[in-house]
Amino acid sequence: MMKTKVIINILGAYLLLCSGSLFAQEVVEIDIIKFKFTPATITVTPGTTVRWTNREKRQYHNVWFEALGEEEPDYLFPEESYERVFENKGSFPYRCGPHPKMTGVVHVE
Repeated sequence: MMKTKVIINILGAYLLLCSGSLFAQEVVEIDIIKFKFTPATITVTPGTTVRWTNREKRQYHNVWFEALGEEEPDYLFPEESYERVFENKGSFPYRCGPHPKMTGVVHVE
C-alpha cells in the first residue's frame, strides 16, 4: 500500500511538471540595439508574448503600434523591457516614436 502511494505521488508530481511546460506561454525576444529592432520582422503564432528589451547603453526608445491608433507609449530606458501578447492573426507594424526610421513588424499566423 505504501509503495503504491509513493508511485502515485511521484506520477502526480511528474504530470504536474509536464503540464506546466505544455501550457507555458512562448516568449519571443527582440533586442533594441544600435537604433534597430533585432530582429525587425518576426512571425509568431496566436498567444505568443513578444518582449522588446532596450540594449542600448544610454539611449531611450519605445515600441509604438501607431497604425492601431494607439497613443505613443512611454520610453524604454537601457535594460528596460516591454511585452505584448498577440492573440489575433494579422500583421502588426510598429516603430520607435523618437526614432521613426526604426521599424518592425510582427506577423501572427
